[in-house]
Amino acid sequence: MAGLHTWAGLLAGWLLYAIFITGGISYFRDELTQWLRPEIPARPAMLDQTQAAQRALATLAQQAAGAEQWQIDLPGTRSNVIDVAWEQGDDYQRALLDPASGALLRPRATQGGEFFYYLHFSLHYLPGTLGRWIVGLCAVMALAVMVSGVIVHRRIFSDFFTFRPGKGQRSWLDAHNAGSVLGLPFHLMIVYTGLVTLMFTYMPWGAAGVFGQQQARSELAKVMQVRFDTPARSGKDTPLADLAPLMAQATAQWGKDSVGRIIVTHPGDASARLAIARSDTRRLSVSPSYLLFDGVNGTLLARQDSASAALSTWGTAYALHLGRYADPVLRCLYFISSMLGAAMVATGMLLWTAKRETDGRRFVERANVMCIAGLASAVAAFLLANRLLPLDMPDRAQWEIHCFFLCWGICALHAACRPASRSWREQWHTAALLWIALALVDVISAPRAFPIFDAAFLCLACGFIKCGGFPTLSYRSHRRYR
Repeated sequence: MAGLHTWAGLLAGWLLYAIFITGGISYFRDELTQWLRPEIPARPAMLDQTQAAQRALATLAQQAAGAEQWQIDLPGTRSNVIDVAWEQGDDYQRALLDPASGALLRPRATQGGEFFYYLHFSLHYLPGTLGRWIVGLCAVMALAVMVSGVIVHRRIFSDFFTFRPGKGQRSWLDAHNAGSVLGLPFHLMIVYTGLVTLMFTYMPWGAAGVFGQQQARSELAKVMQVRFDTPARSGKDTPLADLAPLMAQATAQWGKDSVGRIIVTHPGDASARLAIARSDTRRLSVSPSYLLFDGVNGTLLARQDSASAALSTWGTAYALHLGRYADPVLRCLYFISSMLGAAMVATGMLLWTAKRETDGRRFVERANVMCIAGLASAVAAFLLANRLLPLDMPDRAQWEIHCFFLCWGICALHAACRPASRSWREQWHTAALLWIALALVDVISAPRAFPIFDAAFLCLACGFIKCGGFPTLSYRSHRRYR
C-alpha cells in the first residue's frame, strides 16, 4: 500500500495538480467569463425571463430565419448575456445578445472561463477523447492514492490536529496530512463523480451492446439531454405561438426564474416544436427536465419532469461534480476544497524529492517547480493576454490560450536551467509580479470590471511572495529533521 501510494501519486501528481487548480477555477467560470468581456454591460438587477426570451426570438427571426433549430440560453444570477445558437444545414453558429434590448453583442473574442473548464478534463492540443482517457487514468490513480493513503496512515485523525512549524520535512508532512484529511470526503466525491460523468467514454460497451455501436451515442443523448422528435417540415409558413403563456406554465411548474434554455425546431413552419428546459441551478440533478409544446398553437405535448433511478443517480453525481446548484458560499467551499487537493498533491511531490537522493529526484524536483509555481504564472499570462492582445487580432481567443502554454513552457525551460532552490524563489516572485501587473492593467483598461477580482489578484500575489520565501525542501533538510 505504501508503494502504491508513493508511485501512483508520483506518476499522476503533476497532471492532478493542474486538474485541481483548473477545476477549482471552473467553479467560477461564469463570473470569470464576465470579467474577461468588459465590453458587455452589467445585467440589470431585475430581469424578466419572458421578456428576455421574447427579445431573443425576435432577433433570431431576423438573423437566423430558415434555420433548422434555435437554442436560447437565458441569463441567470451568474450570467449577463443571452447565449443563442442556431443550426442551418451543417452550419452551427452562436451569438451573444443583450438581455435588455435583444441587440447583438460583439465583445472581444475569448474562450473565457470555458477554457479552464475543458482543460481540466479534456486537456488541450490533443484529440478530445485521448485527453479524457488520460485524465480518467489519472483519476483512477488518484482514487488509489487516497485509499492507500488512509490505509498506510495509522494515526490519520491524531495527526490531523498536529502541525509542527519550522521542522523542515516534518512540517511539510504535517501540512500534507492535515490538508489530505480535511479535504478527503470532497476529494473522494469529486474524483469518483468525475469518472461517473464520463462513464460512457471509459466504459462504452454496455450502451453499444444495447443500442449498437452506431446508434449508442444518439440513443443515450435522447435520455440524458433535452432531445425530442419533430415532424418533417410542412413547407407552410406559420408564426410561432405566443411565448408568454408557455413561460407562465413553466414558472408554475418549477418556480420563478427557473427556466434555463428554450429550444425551437423548424421555427416559422407549421411543424415547429418549442421546448422550455429547466435550469440546472437550485436542483441537485442535471437529468433533463422540460416541457414540450406545439410551436404553432402552444398545446402542451409532453412533460419530462421525472427520471429513472439510474438516470437520477447519474444526474446527481454530475451535479455534485459541477456544483451548478451551489450558492456563492458553497461554491467558495468547493473552490477551497479544490485548492486543498492541489496542496495535497504539491506537498506529496515535495516530500518525494526530500526522501530520495537519486538522478530521478533532480528531474522530479525541476518538474515540481514547473508544474506548481509555473502554473500560477501561466494562469496570469492567460488573463493578461485577454487585456493586452489587440481586439481585432485574428484568432484572438486561441492566442490567449497560446500565451498560457507559452508562459508555462518558458517556466519549464527556466526550471531546467536553474538550480532548484533558486528557480522556486524566482518563479514564485515572477508569478507575484504578473498578478500585481494584472490587477493594475485591469484597473487601467477596464474600470467597469469587478473590483473583487482585483482584490483577489493582489491577495494571490501576496501569497506567492510568501511562497517565494519558504525554505526549499531538499534531501539534506530531510536527513536533518527525520
